[in-house]
Amino acid sequence: MSTLPKARLTPEEYLEIEDAAEYKSEYFQGEMFAMAGATYEHNLIAGNIGYQLTGQLRGRPCTVCPSDMRIHIPRTGLYTYADAVVICGEPRFLSQNRMNLLNPTVIVEVLSPSTEAYDRGRKFEHYQSIDSLREYLLVSSDRVSVTLHRRQSENQWLLITATELESHIQLESAGCRLLLRDLYEKIVFPAEERRGEQLD
Repeated sequence: MSTLPKARLTPEEYLEIEDAAEYKSEYFQGEMFAMAGATYEHNLIAGNIGYQLTGQLRGRPCTVCPSDMRIHIPRTGLYTYADAVVICGEPRFLSQNRMNLLNPTVIVEVLSPSTEAYDRGRKFEHYQSIDSLREYLLVSSDRVSVTLHRRQSENQWLLITATELESHIQLESAGCRLLLRDLYEKIVFPAEERRGEQLD
C-alpha cells in the first residue's frame, strides 16, 4: 500500500493557521510542530523570570516580552517561541503586524524534561544564527540549575552555570543580575517534599 506524501505548508500558510490557533506551534521546513504544555513549576519559574527582568529594566532601553512573542530566524527558516525575550534597542519585525520578532538580545528558555535536549541542542543551533543574540539563558524546572551561554564572537560562546540558590547570573547585554533564589521563588521540588515528609 502506498502512502501519499505529507503536504508541506508555506510560511504564509503556517502564519495564517497559527494566528488563528488556540495552541502554539513551531514551524520548520514546511511542517508545524505543536509545543508541549507546561507544568505548574515551569509556569511559575517563567513568571518569576519575567517579573525580575521587567523590574530591573524599567526606565531603560530594553524591554521584555513573554512567551507569546514569536521569533523568526531567517537564516534557518524557523518560527518558534521562547519563555521570555529581551530586546535592547528598537525591535525589528518580519512584517508590519509586529508579530514575528527578528532581533532578540536575550532569549530565555525554562527547561522541561521533555524539551531539555531540544532547547540545549538543535534549538540553540538555530538561535546561534541570530546576529543580535548576545545571551541564551536556560533555567531547569525540575532542579536548581541555570545555564547561560554568552556570545564571545560569531562562533564562540562562553558557558556559565549556577546550581546554588544563593548564586546569581549576570545578563551583561541587558545589565540584569538574576538571583537564583528569586527565579525559584515558591518552587518546591519533589525531593524536598519527600524530605519534609520524612522529618514530620
